[in-house]
Amino acid sequence: MNNNDLKKKFLNRMPIKGAMIFDFFSPGIPYIIKNSGCEFIIYDMEHGGLTFDKFKELSLISKGIGLYPMIRVPEINYNYISRSLDLGANGIMVPMINDQKEALQIVKYSKYPPLGRRGAGFGFAHNEYKIENPIDVMENANKSLVNIIQIENINGLENIEKIAKIDHIDCIWVGHFDLTNFLGVPGQFNSKIYLDAINRIAQAGNKNQKSLGIMVSNKEEKDFYSKLGFNVIAVGTEMKLLRDKISNLINS
Repeated sequence: MNNNDLKKKFLNRMPIKGAMIFDFFSPGIPYIIKNSGCEFIIYDMEHGGLTFDKFKELSLISKGIGLYPMIRVPEINYNYISRSLDLGANGIMVPMINDQKEALQIVKYSKYPPLGRRGAGFGFAHNEYKIENPIDVMENANKSLVNIIQIENINGLENIEKIAKIDHIDCIWVGHFDLTNFLGVPGQFNSKIYLDAINRIAQAGNKNQKSLGIMVSNKEEKDFYSKLGFNVIAVGTEMKLLRDKISNLINS
């Protein structure tokens, strides 16, 4: 499993398929997601009860079957970001980014010197307990890490053009429900206010050659955002997908 392959797909803005997992943190989940045809999995620590110890277990299982594990941390925090990376995350997603200063903090916390100030520890989960040249490990980590920032409030939207210019931010991810909340049109995904915001984000991403990501729950949403240039698509939530499938079957 080559971490650089995932990074190249983000940098080249290629279509990438995955899933977001919020609550079902069982050992079988990575297998289910992998067997469904996904390339990556994002484990959520913002809304769910995910712990560092459980993420380490899931990240190692994911890597072992060729599924790239990523994590959404709750906030911009050195401890969350650096520890998640040491536990095996191939990518970090950070919610509620307001401006370029915050985006630069993420780069600083996630990269080894000279690009950032991530602390060095080797022979752990992030390099699969291998004995390797530390310099090579750090250089490869700096090259292969995927940084994903979420735009989901008015401040982030107003600063999107500046944020999108920042090096080492690999993907701009829309938190679509929160974005509608902060725009004053909660859940109104057909609202002109929301659609104008989506188009503005997409234009900033396209102009600066950044991957664009979003979570979808049905094919209609997938097709809609793909046509706007969103190349990183994750399905979710697993709770809704399971509930809908059971409900449709029981009530048919």
